[in-house]
Amino acid sequence: MIDIPKKTTERAILVALHTKDLTKELVEEHLTELEELAITAGATTILKVTQDKYSADPAFYIGKGKAEELATLAEENEIDLVISDDDLSPVQLRNLEDLIKRKIVDRSGLILDIFASRAKSKEAKTQVELAQLQYMLPRLTRAWTHLSKQFGGIGTKGPGETQIETDRRIIRTRISLLKEKLLKIESIRQTQSHNRKDFVCISLVGYTNAGKSTLFNILTKAGVFAEDKLFATLDSTTRSVDFGKNDRLLISDTVGFIRKLPTHLVASFKSTLNEVRDADIILHVIDLSHAYFEDHIKVVAETMKELQCSDKLQLMVFNKVDAVEDKHRIEYVKHKYKDGVIISAERGINIIALKAKVNGMIQSSFVEEKVRLDISDSKMAAKIHSLAEVLSTKYSNKSVQITYKANKENSAKIKKMVNGA
Repeated sequence: MIDIPKKTTERAILVALHTKDLTKELVEEHLTELEELAITAGATTILKVTQDKYSADPAFYIGKGKAEELATLAEENEIDLVISDDDLSPVQLRNLEDLIKRKIVDRSGLILDIFASRAKSKEAKTQVELAQLQYMLPRLTRAWTHLSKQFGGIGTKGPGETQIETDRRIIRTRISLLKEKLLKIESIRQTQSHNRKDFVCISLVGYTNAGKSTLFNILTKAGVFAEDKLFATLDSTTRSVDFGKNDRLLISDTVGFIRKLPTHLVASFKSTLNEVRDADIILHVIDLSHAYFEDHIKVVAETMKELQCSDKLQLMVFNKVDAVEDKHRIEYVKHKYKDGVIISAERGINIIALKAKVNGMIQSSFVEEKVRLDISDSKMAAKIHSLAEVLSTKYSNKSVQITYKANKENSAKIKKMVNGA
């Protein structure tokens, strides 16, 4: 992974565009979230600047005039860093840096910096490095300008490519190696998932800082790291959990989502996010105390769609009810999201009701069935074992009766296979 050096607190200006598609209130909310990201990365926000524009300027993002104004503000306020709420093209980044004479970071670059500083496991570090390199590759002309010349002299003659082209080739090779490494990690995860087929698997998903890890801890007593900061958890953690009626439950905590999450990052964390794909039930944890909690719901739904998990059985878990000041919001959620559960993971409020709801979902979505096979049909028996939890096997002279438990989707598959045979 690319090393992120320890740094002192940097003074930052946050910049956002107010376009035709956004209200001023939503732009302010985006900037507030960007400020939280900046704090997590170790920067102090000195100023917030918005620019009204129909769309982003292709050369300077906010327009040359506003960029010149930013340059003056950066000089007057001893600014180290300018952070854009939107991703910037290599041209926009280069032009802004040339004009403002300060370091320019866009939202994706900031999120990648946070992920790099928080990655602990080998898998997370590999995933972050891959995302960093994919993000950096088209921006080498900006980031590595000292390598962009072809040097002359004795001992420097090369195969005819410039240094920047050489570096691009090195990065592409490294990207290929990291992708191969992640494929191996994914293969290991698939083996682990196969070994868990006898268990009901539950995954926690949600917007970053919604309280997933706190809920995970209260359900499993796992003691995983939880902090009131964005992206406190990067690594997926799985533990067994006892909900009273079913002792074959596994629950997984996953990395949080956020609006404008870098595409490279989603792709790199594919193996980690497969925990969501393999889940039988998804608990969507929502921070009810957040003013824009319904926007967060939409962001998570869009990310779930991107992961091809939209059709999964889901339960909305509205967390942090103890921090809600407007009690009308609670009544609103009860009315609009009637199947959801309102809890406080921090204070243990309504956790029993949550467990009961999950148990009810398990009972309604899993069925017990019996099938009879020819005793020699070992292939079909193996397929049933791969799709369901086999509860009992009874042999007679020429046949075998298998009693299994599976979700309705897999049970239908088994019936179709047996009837087809």
